[in-house]
Amino acid sequence: MTSPRLERTRSLVPFTAFALLAASCTLFPDRTPLLPEDDVAWLTKLAADVVDAARVREGESAGGHGPNLTKITLYRPGGRDDYPAFWIRDYSMSVDCGLIPWNDQLPLLRLVAASQAIGPQPKLLPSGSRVPGGAVPDHVTFAGKSIFFPGSVDDEAHQGGSTWGAIPPLDGGPFFVHLVHEYVVRSGDVAILHESPNGTELVDRLRAAVAMVPLRPDGRVVRVEPGERGINFGFADAVVHTGDLLFASILEFRAKFELAELLDRLGHKEMAGRPELGVKSTAEAELLRDEAIAMRRALADTFGLPNGLMAASTGTSAQPDVWGTAFGVYVHAFPPAVERRACEGLASAYAAGTIAWRGAIRHVPTDADASADSAWESSLAEKNRYQNGAYWNTPTGWVANAIAQVDRPLAARLLREYVDDLRAGDFRKGPDFGAPWECMHPDGDWRQNPVYLTSVTAPLAAIQRLERER
Repeated sequence: MTSPRLERTRSLVPFTAFALLAASCTLFPDRTPLLPEDDVAWLTKLAADVVDAARVREGESAGGHGPNLTKITLYRPGGRDDYPAFWIRDYSMSVDCGLIPWNDQLPLLRLVAASQAIGPQPKLLPSGSRVPGGAVPDHVTFAGKSIFFPGSVDDEAHQGGSTWGAIPPLDGGPFFVHLVHEYVVRSGDVAILHESPNGTELVDRLRAAVAMVPLRPDGRVVRVEPGERGINFGFADAVVHTGDLLFASILEFRAKFELAELLDRLGHKEMAGRPELGVKSTAEAELLRDEAIAMRRALADTFGLPNGLMAASTGTSAQPDVWGTAFGVYVHAFPPAVERRACEGLASAYAAGTIAWRGAIRHVPTDADASADSAWESSLAEKNRYQNGAYWNTPTGWVANAIAQVDRPLAARLLREYVDDLRAGDFRKGPDFGAPWECMHPDGDWRQNPVYLTSVTAPLAAIQRLERER
């Protein structure tokens, strides 16, 4: 068991470095590449071409919507005719792979900040839903309208409703923090945190984004009641989750660490030239780290299952969450012993054939479906379609990362299957090809939404990190 002192020492390390230091589960890790260099190069070029296909420049239209009137370059969740708007979570999940140019990142950061709801009173919508202060839109239209709920591309007047939650999805704020964190850490531009979109400093907007997420009374886990539901994670927005929420809690955990690092960098910049002050960390940053450490322990206690996986929630749709378990390992949201069991659980499930197909990953293991008719207890999609049992490439890198901690050859097999399927269906071969797809299923060889951004950018970022750690 990790000592409290080690927990505390880890908490003082900037989150990006913490992730690298904590990643290896073995004393003498295998140095064999998980993918050959030519495959990594091919995947990087594919990702760059998908990023280009997702790009919508000023004045351009896509998917029957437009033109883009925002005066900046936007990125859709994919190419061709699907998802004609700027989805913030998909973009935030794509910046890690390093393929979004700096001159595009800064205007997009400012757009998201200016689109955030700010103020003490929530905005009440005709649908009965509300937008509390600190909420970040689900997506922004080509006309620059903020849409806070899924279910519509641009119907601002009728957004929300009981189907989509009482409040906006709970991942928007943490993903906003992440895209700012990645920009500041990689660019060194700390001054951006004092910019004031629409009169509110960016750093205060980040504070509001973290504070907007509803927590249970002990403050250690995100919780929603059925009538006050916010979506757990946008890649499961067609699923009803209630009670304590795994994925939203993991994202909040990471957001606290990342905001703490941003506050430290801001403090160091403002105290530059005054070494007598000995500034190491702000009290606010220390508090955020303490809260994140408390969340780490609570996540394991609240969601841990005997097989090492984590439950998606404690209320409705409390099935084992493959994505959430893998992402929790990826951002080190669990104590070391629990993380190890999660890695072993994912490796075992992959070896048993219950979570993957052609290198893509299911939300729920096939042997843990809620019923014969549905993977999740409550979902808008039919079984084995979309988020209710289809297979996705977005989390492939997270799962491979976890498996690699306990069985590198098995992780390499997963990535081999992933790349082989992409090569076979590569969208650059012509209109009859669409890989990377959003999701797919062997039943009827079903596919949905071609040229999908996070199906390649998120795995590439994970592979890049695994290579750095190797």
